[in-house]
Amino acid sequence: MATTKILSTCFPYHHIKKSLTGLTGLLSLLLLLGGCQAVLTPEQVTTAFWEAMAEGNLDSARKYATQETQHLVTKQQNLQDATVKTGTIFIDGSNATVTTVMTLKKPESNKGLSFDTVLLKENDLWKVDYQRTLNNLSNLPFGDIFKSLQAIGETINKELEQQIPLFEKQIKSFSEELIRQLDEFRRQLEKAAPPEKQKPHSNTI
Repeated sequence: MATTKILSTCFPYHHIKKSLTGLTGLLSLLLLLGGCQAVLTPEQVTTAFWEAMAEGNLDSARKYATQETQHLVTKQQNLQDATVKTGTIFIDGSNATVTTVMTLKKPESNKGLSFDTVLLKENDLWKVDYQRTLNNLSNLPFGDIFKSLQAIGETINKELEQQIPLFEKQIKSFSEELIRQLDEFRRQLEKAAPPEKQKPHSNTI
C-alpha cells in the first residue's frame, strides 16, 4: 500500500494519461510520415502526373517526371480539366507502361485519347518518361496534344526565320565596316612608313 501511495504521489494519473496520449500522437505522426514516403505504383504515378497536367500544376507534374524530361513538361491548354483513367499495366524490370485514357473537356475536342504512358525507375521511384510518352502521343491519328506542341515549335521556327534577314543585314554591315577599318589602317601604315628610295647602284670597274 505504501508503494502504491508513493507511485501515485510521484506520477499522478493525469500525468501518465498525458504521456500516453503524447506517445500515441508521436506514433501516429511517424506512421503518417512513413505513408507519405511510400513508393507509388506506376499506375498511381501516371494518374498523379496527368491529373496535375489537367489542373495546370506544372510544378507537381514535373515531380513525377524523370529528371531528363522535366524541362519538356509545359502547359497544355487542350488538357485543361481533362479526366484520366488507367488500364493495362506492364512492368519489365525498371521499365513500365500504363495504358492511359484521357477524356478532353473542351467542346471543340470532345474526344478521348488512348495511349501508353512510359515510366522508368529513378532512384527506386517510378517516374514518367515524358519524351517517350510524347512519342506515343505523336502516333495518334488525332493527337491534339502533340499538335499543340508542334504548333509551339512552328511558332519558334517562324520567329527565327523572321530574324534571319536581320542577322544577314547585321553581318553584311559588320563586314563592310571591318573592310573600311582595314583600308583605313593600311593607309595609316603607308603614311607612317613611306617606301624607301632606291639607292643608286655604284658602278665598279
